[in-house]
Amino acid sequence: MSTREGNLEAPTRHPLDWLSADFHDEDKCNAELERVFDICHGCRRCVSLCQSFPALFDLVDETDDGEVHGIPKADYGKVVEQCYLCDLCYMTKCPYVPPHAWNLDFPHLMLRAKAIRFKKGEVSKADQFLASTDKHGQFAGIPLVVQAVNAINATPLARKAMDRFLGVHPDAWMPSLATQRFRWGAAESPARTVTNGQRTPGKVAVYSTCYINYNEPGIGHDLLAVLAHNDIPYELVDKERCCGMPKLELGDLDSVAQAKEANIPVLDRYARDGWAIVSAVPSCTLMFKQELPLMFPGDEAVLRVQQAMWDPFEYLAARHRDGLLKTDFKRDLGRVSYQIPCHGRVQNIGRKTEEVLKLIGQTVKVQLNTVERCSGHAGTYGVKKPYHALAMKIGKPVFKAMGKLDAEGNGPDWISSDCPLGGHHIAQGLIVNQLPTAPLAHPLSLVATAYGLK
Repeated sequence: MSTREGNLEAPTRHPLDWLSADFHDEDKCNAELERVFDICHGCRRCVSLCQSFPALFDLVDETDDGEVHGIPKADYGKVVEQCYLCDLCYMTKCPYVPPHAWNLDFPHLMLRAKAIRFKKGEVSKADQFLASTDKHGQFAGIPLVVQAVNAINATPLARKAMDRFLGVHPDAWMPSLATQRFRWGAAESPARTVTNGQRTPGKVAVYSTCYINYNEPGIGHDLLAVLAHNDIPYELVDKERCCGMPKLELGDLDSVAQAKEANIPVLDRYARDGWAIVSAVPSCTLMFKQELPLMFPGDEAVLRVQQAMWDPFEYLAARHRDGLLKTDFKRDLGRVSYQIPCHGRVQNIGRKTEEVLKLIGQTVKVQLNTVERCSGHAGTYGVKKPYHALAMKIGKPVFKAMGKLDAEGNGPDWISSDCPLGGHHIAQGLIVNQLPTAPLAHPLSLVATAYGLK
């Protein structure tokens, strides 16, 4: 039960009515923006979450009478463009979300405004390309080509070109392409016996995600190693494409629907057959757990996939409660600074990664420093030239907390986040702010390390 002031009931998310005629009506959207902005202006509780709220309050404060009605409608976009759909305002701060009578859903209103902007052709080709993760990855794993692409992209000349043509800030961290795709090099499952638990299916279908497949396959291999160590049969989803989250953040809902049509029939076969479907990137997991069910509330296949989708640490924690997770950890992890990403927090599963890391600490040495705040990266937001400095500003409290020294003056041995992109953003922030840093490792990689699997 929520303890929010003004609303003691848990938040209720209404479906996204994106197929209605009113959804893309700009005048009606602006009227709703004015209504919601007026409520937010009177509350100002979310000012510390992201740049959308400071942008709104600055616009209000610059009007003649300090009220929302004085903001030119053309300036509403200055608020919308700062929202990266983290959902934290809805899930953790706002006291006026449904079932409150004011029925305030700030993220979905921002999404509606983004969708109108996309329909009007106001989203640049560069932004559309940055959100096309399947296109980025087409060179991953191709001998010589991937090395050439990575080498070129690391040069100052290439970064200047990315700045000019794609709007990528020259100082922003950018991922490299993998020399071998995860899906090409994944080991077959050695386990054959399915052991179902009270809470957990005994077999796992791995939805690899674009990022794991094309950029950091090691995270995926560590997930498979942990599953194999625990005698859990697994299988890579036989065919997949991008989950659609990058397109959702642009307001390109038609492309989201196309991705859904490609992914859901495949994933539904696993859901029907009793598999737990696991994704190692929180944003991708959230797409199937929340965003697609809200866009397609009457689609039974979408709802079956929603029920079958697990965060990997949600699955491992439940497996432990079933008495089926091995605790034969062998290697100390030392001091771990761990950040809970936004798209993990809003899944309503609790702090499952922290739970598993603390479980490891019952056998070997783990000193955990958990940071529950937005890193500021937010998909492509943190790499774009207009927003990179803001992303670093938003993330600064996280950087300081992650680099915090212990009582003996020691910094962390590892820094970690469930969000791989957010993790790299934090690593960069520690260096830029001259804070104590350490090797970056995904929590799944830390589990594999603790088991002695790497």
